Amino acid sequence: MTNPLKTLQEYGQSVWLDFLSRDLFRSGELKRLIAEDGLRGMTSNPSIFEKAIGHGEDYDAQIAELEASGDLDPGTLFERLAVTDIQSAADALRPVYDQTQGRDGYVSIEVSPYLAMQTDATIEEARRLWREIGRDNLMVKIPATKPGLPAIRTMIAEGVNINITLLFTPRSPKPTSPVSRNTSPRAATRTK
Repeated sequence: MTNPLKTLQEYGQSVWLDFLSRDLFRSGELKRLIAEDGLRGMTSNPSIFEKAIGHGEDYDAQIAELEASGDLDPGTLFERLAVTDIQSAADALRPVYDQTQGRDGYVSIEVSPYLAMQTDATIEEARRLWREIGRDNLMVKIPATKPGLPAIRTMIAEGVNINITLLFTPRSPKPTSPVSRNTSPRAATRTK
C-alpha cells in the first residue's frame, strides 16, 4: 500500500514536522520519517524545545558539559542545546535538500520572541544564528510584526533563508508581502 504522506508529494505538497527532539535523532526515527513517510522539513520554536529538553535524559550530558565549562545564563544554555539539535536535524535533512535542489529539506529555528518588536536586534540574532548553525538548509524564523518586516526583508536580501511566523490578527500584513518584495532581487543574484 502506498504511504499517503508520500503521495502528497505528487501534488506538490511537502510534509513538515512541527516537532524536534534529540530522541528523534538517536532512535533513528527521524531517518525513518524521511525515508518512509517522506518528511521534507522540520520547524522548531522555544515551546517545542522546552518540551523536548524537559522530558527524559537526552539533554543531561550536554547540560552537564556546558555547566562544567562555565556559568551560563539559562538563555545561552538553551540556545547551545537548540543549536546542536538544529544542526543534527539539518544534517539528517541534507539529502532531501540536495535531491530537491533546495526546494525542501529545511529545518527552522526561531529568533527569540522577546525580540519581536526590535528590528535591529532581530537582524543581529538572525545573522548570528545563521553563522553559528552554519547549514545551507537552515531557515531562520522571524515573526511578521511591524518591526519584523524590515528584518525579514534585510535577511532575505542577505541570502538567509527565512521562515515567516504569521501573526493572526486583523492588522497582520499579508503573508506574502515581505517575501514578494525581496525574492526577485535574490533570485536574480542566484542566476548570475
